[in-house]
Amino acid sequence: MVNDARPDVALRDDELALIARRLGREPTPVELHAFDAQWSEHCSYKSSRHHLKKLPTSAADVVLGPGEDSGIVHLGEYDGERYGIVVAHESHNHPSQVVPFEGAATGIGGIVRDVLCMGAEVIAVADPLRFGRVDNPDSHQRSVAVGVVDGIGAYGNAIGVPNIAGDVYFDERFDDNCLVNVVALGVVKESEIVHSHAPPDADGWDIVLVGKATDPSGFGGASFSSVTLDAADADANKGAVQVPDPFLKNVLMRATYRVFALLRERGVRAGFKDLGAGGIMGCSAEIASSGGYGADVNLDEVNVALDGMAPEVIAVGETQERLLWVLPPDVTPAVLATYNQEFSLPQIAYNARAGVVGRVTAEKRYVLRHRGRIVMDVDIDFLTGSIKDELPYEPMPEHTLRDADLVYPALSTDEIVELFPKVLAHRDVCSREPLYRRYDAVVRGRTVIPRGASDAGVLAAVPGSLLGVALAVAGNPRYGRLDPRRAAELAVVDAVCKVAATGARPVGLTDCLNFGNPRKAEQYGQMIAAIEGLDRSARELGLAFVSGNVSLYNESKSGSAIPASPIVACIGAIEDVGRTITPGLKRAGNALFVLGNFSPGFGGTVFAEILGTDDDFLPLVEYERLRMELELLRAAHAARIVASCTFVADGGTLTALARAAFAARRVGRDLGVEVSGEALFDETPGFVVETNDVARFTELAGDATVRRVGSVSKTAHFAIDDETLHVADLYAAWSKPLAEIYP
Repeated sequence: MVNDARPDVALRDDELALIARRLGREPTPVELHAFDAQWSEHCSYKSSRHHLKKLPTSAADVVLGPGEDSGIVHLGEYDGERYGIVVAHESHNHPSQVVPFEGAATGIGGIVRDVLCMGAEVIAVADPLRFGRVDNPDSHQRSVAVGVVDGIGAYGNAIGVPNIAGDVYFDERFDDNCLVNVVALGVVKESEIVHSHAPPDADGWDIVLVGKATDPSGFGGASFSSVTLDAADADANKGAVQVPDPFLKNVLMRATYRVFALLRERGVRAGFKDLGAGGIMGCSAEIASSGGYGADVNLDEVNVALDGMAPEVIAVGETQERLLWVLPPDVTPAVLATYNQEFSLPQIAYNARAGVVGRVTAEKRYVLRHRGRIVMDVDIDFLTGSIKDELPYEPMPEHTLRDADLVYPALSTDEIVELFPKVLAHRDVCSREPLYRRYDAVVRGRTVIPRGASDAGVLAAVPGSLLGVALAVAGNPRYGRLDPRRAAELAVVDAVCKVAATGARPVGLTDCLNFGNPRKAEQYGQMIAAIEGLDRSARELGLAFVSGNVSLYNESKSGSAIPASPIVACIGAIEDVGRTITPGLKRAGNALFVLGNFSPGFGGTVFAEILGTDDDFLPLVEYERLRMELELLRAAHAARIVASCTFVADGGTLTALARAAFAARRVGRDLGVEVSGEALFDETPGFVVETNDVARFTELAGDATVRRVGSVSKTAHFAIDDETLHVADLYAAWSKPLAEIYP
């Protein structure tokens, strides 16, 4: 438990005792706060890292796996160069619950820096979100849901990076703990990757701090994100949330692109890292330690916003819009001139600048100086290594489907027609346009499929080439509440299938594991079960995790925890963006097929919730079948016989068909569908495929599970057997629910 004698830190009694024993003395105030940050759950992964080692992190397309600021997967080759997609995925849950606008905005700011620091040009962001009940316009839950979206939009729009993917779910279990996950993509030549560690032979090199003047905002942010929130502490917690400045970030990004070019011209290998959790201390200690070095930092050289700040605040405060270089001294003046003169940082924001604050040392000590005194002197590997938590563990039971009593309910056509508008209007199915229209999805002119048009966003990745990248996210909290292991499997499968539906080749995964208090056996067991599910699904599909994050203690003081929420992103590579499968029905007379098999499990589905059933068995993933379906989709796309493709997710097959009709309607194609009653609300992962060549598609299908469910009609009607609905009426039902929340 947290030490009650030191209420200003979240270190436990055993951790405090270990620190004192290793130091041979009591820690100084600066050291105490430094260990508090570095050994927090947020920084050290002390409850999860030994389980995360089970996940696959290497595969044919992996250029750089977990361990640095971002992971990198291979995109393709152009003009004699190999290009990689840089990807990072993190959470900003606690800050967004306390200060929604600023908390979410700084989440985008931090994830963008993680990608930038690998030497990449940042090209896209995404935002998987989870909110509580928002029906009451005066509720805190509503203000959180609105503030988060506004913060993400304001920051992303200001830095000129398109938001191309994301999702949102609403559930009362997120009333006290919203989830704000953020993903960012960048593109880099694989020969020009910059690493998050001090390079070889860096002894004596300069440590250069770049960006905003350090202020008290964000002090204690890492430890704040690693404890249970208490509404009574809301005002006090606001000080742990950083203050964003996207306009300064815009300049910093462009200045940094120029520094990249300068270093490449001179053939210099440097270390570069984002200042996030743990502030100057955390960043400088990690970049030095990971290179096998120590560091000596003088806090008097740090540009600050206020005079008289305590050394621990300067050292550990998590002020936004800051970066840190490790540079050879002969190169430092040119880098400083680029930031300070060419891009005029001191004129952009008060006391913003680039400056030398320390040096890399061969001796593996971490030393901080302040006003002529040494205020911290510790073994750097001890500081950055943390300790492993031995926590109570309650294994989650394995669910096996019962063939006898799990039969998908038979519905009459009348019942289907009655349920269909209710499914489309469900909070987890309805249109997200009122939310994402606040985001700029097409800035920079590279967007091929924008946010909302499809389950995955698509960008042209490398100017002048045909290379493209697809990005999708997934993670259903209704599933996580029932079975964390299978929910994690389905998150991987859903993200992969969303990317595949665009014609992209899935090449890598990221994960963010959002759970309650790991010191409670049941919730710790949920996390372990979810990791097992991620591991199985990724291995079955031949993919690896290259980036991720763990966010724990997402519960209230009353003990109410969020549903188990493993959230996954999938990155896809596209050789020719001109051949992307675009969403929406294309032509009357085309045939509609469903790829995928009905599953006997329907627990956690929208259909089950609307009917009020208590089934707890989730849709089943049959990997052998799924691999055949993915191969069929690839083959049909290569044969140029896929007119459109929509992933089957929340709301089932009928909803996928409706969304295909809605996507056509939005671009002026008033088409409808004629389907049989076999196309229902089953959410087993699969695809609705529109084709103009039935014979060839059937030939390619082989042993894959394929059912023809209808055809595209020339009138904007939705015909189910002998019943007919208007596409416009269904579109209205689907479009309305979130319009009141995000007017």
